[in-house]
Amino acid sequence: MKNSNSQKIRVRFAPSPTGFMHLGGLRTALYNYLFARQNKGVFVLRIEDTDRSRLVKGATKQIIQTMHWAGIDYDEGPEKDGNFGPYVQSERLDVYKKYAEELVERGKAYYCFCDPVRLKTVKEAQIAAGKPSKYDRHCRDLKWEEVVEKLKKKPHVVRLKVPDHRLIKFKDIVRGKVAVNSDDLDDQILLKSDGYPTYHLANVVDDYLMKITHVIRGEEWLPSTPKHVLLYEAFGWKLPEFAHLPLLLNHDKSKLSKRDCCVAVEDYIKQGYLPEAMINFIALLGWNPGGENEIFSLDELIKKFDLTKVNKAGAVFDLEKLNWINGKYIREMKLEDLAHECKPYLESYLKKIESEIDKSLVNDQYSKAVVKLLQERLNKISDVTKGIDYFFLKELNYNPKLLVFKRSDQEKTLLGLQKSLEVLEKLFDEQWNQEALNDILRKVCEVNGLKPGDVFWPIRVALSGAEASPSPAELLEVFGKERSLARIKKAIEKLK
Repeated sequence: MKNSNSQKIRVRFAPSPTGFMHLGGLRTALYNYLFARQNKGVFVLRIEDTDRSRLVKGATKQIIQTMHWAGIDYDEGPEKDGNFGPYVQSERLDVYKKYAEELVERGKAYYCFCDPVRLKTVKEAQIAAGKPSKYDRHCRDLKWEEVVEKLKKKPHVVRLKVPDHRLIKFKDIVRGKVAVNSDDLDDQILLKSDGYPTYHLANVVDDYLMKITHVIRGEEWLPSTPKHVLLYEAFGWKLPEFAHLPLLLNHDKSKLSKRDCCVAVEDYIKQGYLPEAMINFIALLGWNPGGENEIFSLDELIKKFDLTKVNKAGAVFDLEKLNWINGKYIREMKLEDLAHECKPYLESYLKKIESEIDKSLVNDQYSKAVVKLLQERLNKISDVTKGIDYFFLKELNYNPKLLVFKRSDQEKTLLGLQKSLEVLEKLFDEQWNQEALNDILRKVCEVNGLKPGDVFWPIRVALSGAEASPSPAELLEVFGKERSLARIKKAIEKLK
């Protein structure tokens, strides 16, 4: 998509530092980034911190760190100054005050002196009468002399003077033509009594001054856009192009919220989701490039992304799909890299069961062998700690009955273990590899007239103490000869 007036494309991601980075926020940042990169434009990060009551200490830093983790690098913003800063709204209060007063001078806004008690009374009366709750415009037509006197004595806000009986129209790249009756809008506060702007004023002023050409943001801001259109008109500024992205939904089509699942990107980082996988998954929530392929690198997404093909309908957040994509990326990782990512999870887990483990096994080489064995089974990095006790425990504690396969019996199981032990004891270290071990166990079955369930099943349980685990040959290779034989001997003792 090219900008119609050939102006350099500039987009922005403008989060509020009120806590964690929401999954929807990450998608908004990503779509802005993809659009900017595809069009050789500029991607701006702006921190909208004018709602002082909701600020969370450290949230701005967390937002920036999350974007870095995801590989979404901005061109201008905090720590990356351009020619349009500062990029934190609380550092721009004089700018907003100037423009709010300009609107008053133009007759497009007005000072309001109503106190909270009066506003509450008006609201309650409107609700009781079954009317929409809106400001009653009590201060809208005050004489200027009266306004001047009140400015000296009373706290005040600046409100937008919304015109009556006006159809406000604008075009949205995602939703097409939108029209809203001005009678449905409130005379929105633009500048609060503490000197801080509301979202509406700060957003429009900053987008204009920072030369933003495309406003790409979440659907929740669509109802505010008519007010923004009025502000652009009041200032005599050209509208940017708007694109409102669909909501993220739960499976029941309700809005994705913290009550229903993890919505903080930081939670997924902690669980060991890879940035490449998360970006791949998030990109497809509301946009589809067509075709059957669902795995895309960031560079491929930049080439394929098309803002005009973003869906209007909400996008269902499918955790199983995310796990599948993340698992695909994990299986493509180099073992060295995967072992490095798994290390902190393993260390943390083993510390919890420190008194029960064989500490000689807590080393990078052995952990790497365990990770190699589990790589095909991981959906996220934190999964590496699921059911892995038997790799590190000094002793296994399991019911001897578990050794007997459901279609075998104790006599055949004991024979299978004994014959396997005899052969395995004679193996040289260089023969102790998965392929050779698998062949040997098959031969034990053939030579002794035993079925796989008489040999493979009890060996698996002897080594892991569990019904579900990697194959016996895989476990034998990782455990090594000495530990493997010791566990098989223990199993034989349990059955006698």
